[in-house]
Amino acid sequence: MNKKEQIILVAKKTIETEGKAITNLIDLVDEEFAEAVDFIYNSKGRVIITGIGKSAIIAAKIVATLNSTGTPAIFMHAADAIHGDLGTIQENDSVICISKSGNTPEIKVLVPLIKTRGNKLIAITSNGDSFLRQHADYVLNAYVEKEACPNNLAPTTSTTAQLVIGDALAMSLLDLQGFSSKDFAKFHPGGSLGKKLYLRVSDLTKLNEKPQVHPDTDIKNVIVEITEKMLGVTAVVEDDKILGIITDGDLRRMLTTTDSFKGLTAKDIMSINPKTIDNDAMAVEAIEIMDKFGITQLLSEENGIYKGMVHIHNLTNEGII
Repeated sequence: MNKKEQIILVAKKTIETEGKAITNLIDLVDEEFAEAVDFIYNSKGRVIITGIGKSAIIAAKIVATLNSTGTPAIFMHAADAIHGDLGTIQENDSVICISKSGNTPEIKVLVPLIKTRGNKLIAITSNGDSFLRQHADYVLNAYVEKEACPNNLAPTTSTTAQLVIGDALAMSLLDLQGFSSKDFAKFHPGGSLGKKLYLRVSDLTKLNEKPQVHPDTDIKNVIVEITEKMLGVTAVVEDDKILGIITDGDLRRMLTTTDSFKGLTAKDIMSINPKTIDNDAMAVEAIEIMDKFGITQLLSEENGIYKGMVHIHNLTNEGII
């Protein structure tokens, strides 16, 4: 076996091992899991998540997921907690402690301190006989048979399992809260994800000129309008109503079929029934329409009134394509 084949073999075996471990977690989600979720949902406080080593990194990620899906959460490193950060935990907060073994020195020191304060303790652990398991109010079972590491040492499968349990917890809370895409957008206003959830066509049309001509506008002035507004297109409008559209392509086709355009007007070359979109629609809807019909711009209207133009470049510039 050459080196590339060996690499591929190890990678596939790693994924297979972790995949099986994740699938096995399904049977470990029980009534105690549901009770823990229900307790957090009804709690007036925040969720404090702690851990040591690789589990601490997983804890930080779960905190981020909870915060982004409507459940206030704070990360507290287990080592820092016993050296001054224990004040992070307030009266009504619940604490999730993540540890594969549940027997690390920091955990053994931290757990009694949490219990003394009267906060509910939720454990995510693989060890059913551990110190953490014995003192937790709720246990979320993250048992794995073995690590993907060939020496069964490096945290791999176990941290993946912890992460999946954290995601299951977060999604269960999301479901109880009825957390919607609009709610999600409030927590993700930046980046392409947030923009897909809150950016509207009206936010884009105002960035562009508003090309329009009357049905009786002569061809020369149609060309001038398309050129000056720099969108490669113009709407044909009468009484603020869209009657048609003229694109650069329409002009080129006209030149191939007409020796002289003297006397021609916008209504003679316009395409009728152009694709339109409501000015209040989500920008992602504009993407779907453009993709479906293979076009690069849409006319925007509001209650039948022409409002402007949204171009594919707008969507590209906003980073949502």
